[in-house]
Amino acid sequence: MQNPLPHSIAGNTFWVFPERCLFWEDTSTLIIADLHLGKTGHFRKAGIGVPQTIYKADLQRLMAMLYLCKANRLIIVGDFTHSTINKEMELFLRWRKDFSSLHIDLVKGNHDILEAAWYKEAAIQEHEWEMQENGFVFRHETKKSKASVISGELYTFTGHVHPGIVLKGVGKQSLKLPCFYFTPTHCILPAFSRFTGMYTVHPSKGEVAYASTDAEIIRIG
Repeated sequence: MQNPLPHSIAGNTFWVFPERCLFWEDTSTLIIADLHLGKTGHFRKAGIGVPQTIYKADLQRLMAMLYLCKANRLIIVGDFTHSTINKEMELFLRWRKDFSSLHIDLVKGNHDILEAAWYKEAAIQEHEWEMQENGFVFRHETKKSKASVISGELYTFTGHVHPGIVLKGVGKQSLKLPCFYFTPTHCILPAFSRFTGMYTVHPSKGEVAYASTDAEIIRIG
């Protein structure tokens, strides 16, 4: 794994990892979005043969990053789960026991539709629309942001759109990669799950994207 790259916002350092997560150094917090827990199980219930190894690999990657960063907190910026309860949720509850001291905050997204009892059993702190922390705002979608967030008074972290960026080479070759998309007012995180699509972003002047090959980070802009 390549070393992460630092990105500074308002005097805070956020380490950008190729594993599609941010580590907020100042608060020992790992930040992810769009894990979509249970998505592969949802497809299998519909008769589509998606292997469960995809979900297990995502969870193992999350565990490795928590250990590597020595994080004592996890912020999930929406779409932690994908649909109704299935066996993958049971696997997560077993995984959770190994990280019982980890504080988890979930800013709920459009896919987070489970009953409150399940989140309570998983020891997850729910936030219905947003969470504010140390001068930053965490929301799943920017369209529901308050006026103060839209105006840029508080820097905002979101997910939802699964940003990706196209890298072009010689001979009309191109490659689309998931990316972190930083603007002067907000950051859109890539989907942590590898079983997702991507929405192409086009950084403008003053904006920065960090493309992830899953092995290294490439700074663009």
